Amino acid sequence: MKEINPKETSRAYAFEMWMKAPMPMVTFFKTLNVSRLVRISRRKGLKFNMLMCYCIGKAARAVKEFYLLPVGDKLMQYDTIAVNTIVANSAGEVSSCDIPLCDDLTQFNRDYLRLTRQVAESCTDHDLSQESMVIGTSALAQYEIDGAVGMYSGIFNNPFLIWGKYRRSLLKTTLTVSFQFHHTQMDGAHASLFLDRIQKEINNLAI
Repeated sequence: MKEINPKETSRAYAFEMWMKAPMPMVTFFKTLNVSRLVRISRRKGLKFNMLMCYCIGKAARAVKEFYLLPVGDKLMQYDTIAVNTIVANSAGEVSSCDIPLCDDLTQFNRDYLRLTRQVAESCTDHDLSQESMVIGTSALAQYEIDGAVGMYSGIFNNPFLIWGKYRRSLLKTTLTVSFQFHHTQMDGAHASLFLDRIQKEINNLAI
């Protein structure tokens, strides 16, 4: 990552407006049709959470604002994206695992399984925040929740998605996700585009 001059970017106005705001985070909610992911997960023996992380990363890569992130009082630019997942570790607690995004789903799955296993066994976080713009995720897959608003710590400004248990109906399976983002990084239109792209990535996922 490298520091850039906010005035030389499309986020100049947002940087001035939101960097010192007491609550600069915005949260959107969207219900996704995840029927295809559920079918692929069952037929191919792939983890649903891994498939979600892959689609999230692919969707983010197409939105240029994801390569910028306010860090401290600076605006940083990244060349790559990673997706974070929370892992239940061997100590009965949770650890954090960043997985680098790549186009190849097979390779992403290998990295996901290897890194989450490593983190679970060692109880040590796998952190790529100095190398990649990390998108946080938290899956509360055992619980039916309607949404969640993340906490703003004033330290971590990374975009973050939370979801619970998916819901089955006669015709489709749906999943409600919350997406929290720093207003300096992107506007509502960018966030909406990102959420729409997640649905497109799910619909077009090829195995």
